[in-house]
Amino acid sequence: METIRAYLERKHEELRLLNDGLRNPLDLAHPCSVDDVVRFKFQITAALRAEHELQEWKATETAWSHTAAPASGPFEFIYDYQRADLTVRGPSFYQLDDACTSTAIYTASGMAAISAVLLASARIVEKADILVLPGSYGETLELIRSFMPHLRIDALKLPLGDALARGSSPRILLLDSCSVAGAIEAVLRRDGSGLDLLIFDTTCFAGRSGRVRRVMRWAGRCGIAMVLVRSHNKLDSLGAEYGRLGSAVFVHGPEHRLRAGRVEWTRLASETRNAVRLLGGAALPAHFPPFAGSAAYWALTKRRVAAILRNGRSSARYFAAEIPALAAQLRFAHGLYVTLRGRRALDEAAARQAAEDMSCELRRDGFPIRHAGSFGFDFAATEWFHDATTDQYSVRVAVPDLPTELWDDLTAAIGRWWRGHQRANGG
Repeated sequence: METIRAYLERKHEELRLLNDGLRNPLDLAHPCSVDDVVRFKFQITAALRAEHELQEWKATETAWSHTAAPASGPFEFIYDYQRADLTVRGPSFYQLDDACTSTAIYTASGMAAISAVLLASARIVEKADILVLPGSYGETLELIRSFMPHLRIDALKLPLGDALARGSSPRILLLDSCSVAGAIEAVLRRDGSGLDLLIFDTTCFAGRSGRVRRVMRWAGRCGIAMVLVRSHNKLDSLGAEYGRLGSAVFVHGPEHRLRAGRVEWTRLASETRNAVRLLGGAALPAHFPPFAGSAAYWALTKRRVAAILRNGRSSARYFAAEIPALAAQLRFAHGLYVTLRGRRALDEAAARQAAEDMSCELRRDGFPIRHAGSFGFDFAATEWFHDATTDQYSVRVAVPDLPTELWDDLTAAIGRWWRGHQRANGG
């Protein structure tokens, strides 16, 4: 259990790390509340972005100045016109085994990264099956259905049985960190040698999560070509949502050799880079968090993600006990949010309005909660949620990094509000 005092001291350390990235640090007081923490973080990150633009004024879209040497903290950039050939030197957001190397291609968002990888796969296979787990990200499935005619979605169910066995067509496994609890572990217990490619969306796991490393080792043992895709403005920005940034990281290691007769995926990185160029989806140097990569950054990130996970388990237990009929999904693989359903089916508009109403009322009661997309904040964030597996709408409550007692109180307030308004509305 983390006390308010210990929480505020830890948040002060996070603020110091952010503030130290400025040439002219802001004069900030020690935070005395969650609102202070949130306000100070967004003030500092705005100053960091502004300072970057003033310092890197020569590094324009047209790359007119050959004396420009653009950088953002530990990240250094080389590029020509409109970053079509963007090369990034800097720390990895993952922890790779010593025997592995990687090729990282950075993009303007997480969706830009997975879009480029999937589009690039059409240059390598004429037709392929793409296996998806229950709970996979709805927009990724929408992307495949709408724009990837060479990919046939095979929606897996648990238990998996022989779902990963070799098929008549090339087989791609889409492993998604937002899938339901137990799905990834079920995959890791199976033999994956019948698969041709693993695309792992790691967005909802910390970059140095043990789960990510276990998946990489499993893919190595099975001899599967692997690419990690990620949106970085969630868990990699210390809760400040620094900027839209995505990546596709192609992992190379002695265990990732493809057997004879398998699809040749060695061109996938170069084809992905070409797709990023043609789609205009290259990353912006200003969106690389300049405070990332240090030992202090990793230690603070680990502590805040651990706090979110503890709070997530606590809220899941509470909702399961107190409002079981209104709990939609409490056990996602990542543990970063839960979803609540109505007594009657919600549509998108009703779910959005419920998220807004609940956030406004509880915020007026003094709780740190906002109607906002994304997750990983220092406040609870509510938003509508569409489950692509069941085609049902609910309200997502993204679990924040808050001290234990305060989060327990907010969880109880959410439960009371949701139960009361569902009864009042007859929903």
